[in-house]
Amino acid sequence: VLLRSCASDARVLVNPYGEIRFNNVWFGYGNQRTVLRGVTLVASPGKTIALVGVSGAGKSTIVNLVLRFADPSQGTICIDGTDIRKLTIRSLRAHIALVPQEVQLFYGTIRENILYGRLSATEDEVHRAAADAYVNEFAMQLPEGLNTLVGEGGMTLSGGQRQRIAIARAFLRNAPIVLFDEATSAIDALGERFIQRAMERLKVGRTVLIVAHRLSTIEDADEICVVDGGEIVERGSHHRLVTAEGLYAELSGARAKHGDFQLSPEDAVASTI
Repeated sequence: VLLRSCASDARVLVNPYGEIRFNNVWFGYGNQRTVLRGVTLVASPGKTIALVGVSGAGKSTIVNLVLRFADPSQGTICIDGTDIRKLTIRSLRAHIALVPQEVQLFYGTIRENILYGRLSATEDEVHRAAADAYVNEFAMQLPEGLNTLVGEGGMTLSGGQRQRIAIARAFLRNAPIVLFDEATSAIDALGERFIQRAMERLKVGRTVLIVAHRLSTIEDADEICVVDGGEIVERGSHHRLVTAEGLYAELSGARAKHGDFQLSPEDAVASTI
């Protein structure tokens, strides 16, 4: 399952609309426990689907499967109706922008780290991406602006600043599909506000999957899918799910107590699958 290869007749994905469709997807790591159980969902072009649930529920696995970091044990994942296993991995990933929880920055300037989103971008495009992602809000306060060195791993920047660089990369990539994997996790309130504003800008006209622990990140999603034990157990709008008094309502209540979608201190430190 973890060994990925392209079909012998794999084709290049060109100008996709960006519909993502999971059809009865099951996934497990070898002989270990099953992680996803019969997941079915549709993310239509221009729509935002949020995935919520406690740590270990399977949310990030759904994102990883879209990128083909692994393949389903059963079922299919399609983009615009084509099984992604029939597409070249390079062309698939070229049309997807990922904003991960842990942003990978390298030793270099802020500008160079943004440029990693699309190496062929012009200087004007880099500056536009920095502005759209609110990178300028902190970079212009530094002596060298976007030419400021960030240190290995971005050690001189805060978590929120690193996330904004990741979003700037996504703007620069200009892909029709955007995946946010807990982009606001462990970010302070000020950083979260900037990131949410940047996310709102980036989502316009794109197909978006958001894995989130923070209620404020996903309240306006077109559909919220509650993942529990590898299954989607609830789906709907924020208002409908809160009034349904199910797991989402319980998680929302926990958010008021813990600051995110966690049911206990143990969940808060559990590894995310």
